Amino acid sequence: MKKFLSLVLSIVMILGLVACGQKAATTTASADGTATKLVMCTNAEFPPYEYKDGGKFMGIDVECAKLIGEKLGVEVEILDIAFDSLIPTVMSGKADFAMAGMTVTEDRKESVDFTHTYQKAVQAIVVPIDSTISSANSLEGKKIGVQTGTTGDIYCSGDFGDAAIERYSKIIDGFQAMKSGKIDAVVVDDQVASAIVEQDSTAFKILETAYAEEEYAIAVKKGNTDLLNKLNSVIDEIKSNGELQAIVSKYIK
Repeated sequence: MKKFLSLVLSIVMILGLVACGQKAATTTASADGTATKLVMCTNAEFPPYEYKDGGKFMGIDVECAKLIGEKLGVEVEILDIAFDSLIPTVMSGKADFAMAGMTVTEDRKESVDFTHTYQKAVQAIVVPIDSTISSANSLEGKKIGVQTGTTGDIYCSGDFGDAAIERYSKIIDGFQAMKSGKIDAVVVDDQVASAIVEQDSTAFKILETAYAEEEYAIAVKKGNTDLLNKLNSVIDEIKSNGELQAIVSKYIK
C-alpha cells in the first residue's frame, strides 16, 4: 500500500509540474465561462497615448482600456512590447487586443480585425528649430527618423525609400538623434510630437503642413467577433456620452 501511495503521489507531482510548465491562456474566465481578464499589448513609448511614469502605465490608450475593462466587468492586464510585435502578438493569441495609437491600414486589416475608430490623428513632421525644411516635399534627400513599424515608417519608406529612413524602437531616440545632427527630421503622430517638442521647444519645431491624416482603432485577432462586438459597443458608448473625450482632454489641451 505504501508503495502504491508513493507511486500515486509521484504521478500527482509530475502532473503538477507539467501543468505549471504550460503557458496559461491569455483570457482568464470564471467558472461559468465569463471572461474576467483581458490582455492588452501596447508599446509604452508613445506619449500621450501610452507611456510609463515611475513604472506606472499612463496615457490616453491606457485609461481608455481601463474604462473599457470597467464597462465589460473585466480586469485589463497591460503587456509592454515593441510596436512591430503588436500585431503578431495578437495573431498568436498571447494578447487579446492591441491598443497603441495604431492606425487602420489595408495591410494591417489582412492580419487583424479593427474596431470602430476611437481617435483621429495626423502624422507630423518635426525638424530642428533652424531647419530650412518646410514641407514633405523638402524631405527629399534627407535622413528621416521614424518609429519602427509605425505608419510614419510605412509612409516615409514608401515615399523616399529605405535608404532615407532611420528606424528607432523608441521615438524619443529619434529626437535625440535629430538634436545631435544625425538625422534631419522625424515623422510621428502630431500629439506625440507636441508632447516632446513642448519639453524642448528651443531645439525643435513642428511644420504646419501635415504629412498624413489617419484614424486609430483597436486590433483584435481575426475572427474574434465576440470581443470585437463588445469593444465596438463600449467605444460607441464612451464616444457618445463624452467619457472618451474627457480622457483625451486630460492629455491633449
